[in-house]
Amino acid sequence: MPPTRPPLSRLPIGPFIVIAAVVGISAAAFGFTAGWLSPGRLTPAKVVNALAPPGGPALGHRRNHAKGICFTGTFTSNGAGTALSAARVLAPGQYPALGRFNLATSDANAADATVRVRGMGLQIGSSSADIWRSAMITAPIFPVSTPQGFYDLLRASGSKAPDAMKNFVAAHPEFSNFLKWATTSPWTGSYAEDRFNSLDSFTFTNASGQSSIVRWSLIPSAPPVAITPDELAKRGPDYLESEISARVGKAPQSWTMVVTISNPGDPTADPSKAWPADRRTVPVGTLTVQKIEPEANGPCRDINFDPTVLPPGMATSNDPFPAARSAAYAVSYDRRTAEAADYPRTSQGGTQ
Repeated sequence: MPPTRPPLSRLPIGPFIVIAAVVGISAAAFGFTAGWLSPGRLTPAKVVNALAPPGGPALGHRRNHAKGICFTGTFTSNGAGTALSAARVLAPGQYPALGRFNLATSDANAADATVRVRGMGLQIGSSSADIWRSAMITAPIFPVSTPQGFYDLLRASGSKAPDAMKNFVAAHPEFSNFLKWATTSPWTGSYAEDRFNSLDSFTFTNASGQSSIVRWSLIPSAPPVAITPDELAKRGPDYLESEISARVGKAPQSWTMVVTISNPGDPTADPSKAWPADRRTVPVGTLTVQKIEPEANGPCRDINFDPTVLPPGMATSNDPFPAARSAAYAVSYDRRTAEAADYPRTSQGGTQ
């Protein structure tokens, strides 16, 4: 997030509070889409407004995950996923893929070392009837469990009251799990070394009509190399984009897509809760990134990575957050496309 919130020196956990607010945009949006909160109190548009810095949003950019770079490549399905879903992109074969590496911030010019959460937007398939879109992040859990919790977080992080954050943390104990990850898990110096997680739960249904509630992750082939935020800062504010461009320029980079199947009783509607580590997992294929392109003229520029865009054989589950994210993404998309003339591009052209 842009450094326009209250000074982080006044908030011992301020950097992670702000990051959580960015990641949590969908939670508040759901408060409207599900009717938990009245339209007069909270809507997706109001939440998107609240995430903008005091000086206003970066015109023409995504309101969330504003800083990013495009990629293209392939998804090679090994066929194992057909036991879970009848989706065509899980049948054996190779399918076109495009996506976007990004930082979870509304500041399109944020320095890499100031943003804890990274993301990947991904589209697999080319036929409109079979496209699978996903929006994943590096955090293994969501910061808060309810829409009201997110709104409380956003208000507390922007409050001048000395006890605002203390009171928020006391009222939302689930946030401590996210904070532990944010403050203790190692950083990497490359998108190629990051694991990206869906967090949300979806329903997969196979050709026999059998359904499972699942989550998925992309596990990097490149071994993660730990780096401190200070060291990352020394490498430059835009190091991650230049690094992934150079790395892919030398050789394609890959991730294994692993689908995790829930057991009865698992918290499928609450992404702030991780599933037990012993849940069954199925590697279903490999994402290979073959080319990196700047967003301004890249193939990801006009893509809205709406997680409810799913092929037959996949559907949303009882997890309310995908619908919420869809609502928030729509607001962001409409605004930035209306601001196309303000988006900085090269002479070749290029708009979420």
